[in-house]
Amino acid sequence: MFDLAIVAIIGGIISILFGIIIIVWPRLIAYLIGGWLIIIGVLAILAAL
Repeated sequence: MFDLAIVAIIGGIISILFGIIIIVWPRLIAYLIGGWLIIIGVLAILAAL
């Protein structure tokens, strides 16, 4: 049997990590999509010149 304090600490760490992931993950996706759009836009402008 695990000690209740250890379980509570592990649960707290997991919940904090998931909270960080949920906050950061959409921003990472947004930066990736935004970066791709900027690159494609620059290439399109250069190709048109």
